[in-house]
Amino acid sequence: MVHEAHDDLNELKHVFASPEYAEKWYIQILNSINNGILVTDDQLIVRYVNAQYTRITSIKEKDILGQPLKKVRPGAKLPQVIEKGESLVGVYRREGDTEYIVDMAPIIVEGAIIGGVSVVKDITEVRRLSEEIKTFAKKTGRLKTMVDRIYKAKYTFDDIIGSSSPIQEAVRVAKRAAQGNADILITGKSGTGKELFAQAIHNASNRGYGPFVALNCAAIAPSLIESELFGYEEGAFTGAKKGGRVGLFEIASGGTIFLDEIAELNLEVQAKLLRVLQERSIRRVGETSEVSVDIRVMAATNKDLYQMVQDGKFRADVYYRLNVLNVHLPPLAERGQDIILLANQFFQFYFQKIGRTFEVDKQILKALLHYSWSGNVRELRNVIEYAVNMCEDNVITTLHLPKWFKVDDDSRKSIHSLSQMVQEFERRTIQNAIAHYGSSVESKQRIAKELGISVATLYNKIKADPLSDEK
Repeated sequence: MVHEAHDDLNELKHVFASPEYAEKWYIQILNSINNGILVTDDQLIVRYVNAQYTRITSIKEKDILGQPLKKVRPGAKLPQVIEKGESLVGVYRREGDTEYIVDMAPIIVEGAIIGGVSVVKDITEVRRLSEEIKTFAKKTGRLKTMVDRIYKAKYTFDDIIGSSSPIQEAVRVAKRAAQGNADILITGKSGTGKELFAQAIHNASNRGYGPFVALNCAAIAPSLIESELFGYEEGAFTGAKKGGRVGLFEIASGGTIFLDEIAELNLEVQAKLLRVLQERSIRRVGETSEVSVDIRVMAATNKDLYQMVQDGKFRADVYYRLNVLNVHLPPLAERGQDIILLANQFFQFYFQKIGRTFEVDKQILKALLHYSWSGNVRELRNVIEYAVNMCEDNVITTLHLPKWFKVDDDSRKSIHSLSQMVQEFERRTIQNAIAHYGSSVESKQRIAKELGISVATLYNKIKADPLSDEK
């Protein structure tokens, strides 16, 4: 058997060594090359073209072989290459819809030029792909511009008004947090300015040029929040848009996502959020593959998340991941003279808005300073707006404050009727309940049950409250 194999090998070597086989072998190799090849002798007679050359140039082999190059290709530059004995590369040519680049060189044997060779590279597909890439880049650029315009943080630390120790401490911590990329939990009562701080941190960070995407977790139905955050593929569920949809995590890539009222996320979505916090990757609804996202997560809450963890209502792992850095915002009542600074700022804002200036009586500032401000800065702003719009004279006084506003100073000894006191008690009770339980549909159902009233009655009372933002 060994002898037979040896004989077969010798026979195979003999076949490979034969000129007839070698020629067929070389031709097969040249025809398998993606580039076109043309070869002439020193008299510029075409002696060889491969299959790719005839395809690219649309010239049949029988019409070019044995013909003078100048006859079949009048514009060819190979004659000059052979004459000068110097290569020429990157010559652009076009044949109908086909575009190609030609490299040419003389064939030199033992110092003598015996012919020339042209190598033709078809760039039609490359050019088409290049145009598609340019078009895609333009569309992507326009999309990025649109995203940057829509998802842009407008507030900076300069917009935070206050000189009191509590607010200055919060600003100090926030500025330190802005220098890194760790996730942040912003805590504080409703109306203390949590999104204001989130935007300021974003703009002061190295992500300031990226998008700032904010989502109020209590404002989205629990059944929709996953697709809102993570996006979805086409056909992922009934009603899914054709082509699917990009989620807010992907939109925020390169920047910051701000999840307000994070306590309202259900445990199932919290589990998926944990993976985002750990791996910085997301999986769209209905998709099996994952997409990396370059985001910083900021979250805010007016709840005691630690207590919610103890009660099993919030995942401990998500809490500790979010609470890497904590920025706590003080209630307005603890900020002393900041109330006056903010009030003056709001007065000027609404003066400009209505195109009229008023004098502000000092007693109203004293009244504002001694008010409890359960609604914090948001409540102060609403009170100022109300007073400006109610003033018909040139001086805004305590008489222009809302009727439910209890002034705790000697300048106004107003006597509230029993019905007014009941209304004020109900208003504060509902406000405190919303601050404690949240503003989701489920939370309002629980509040109504705790207060012993119907859900419809609760909504009517919220609607009647001029300071409520839950209308």
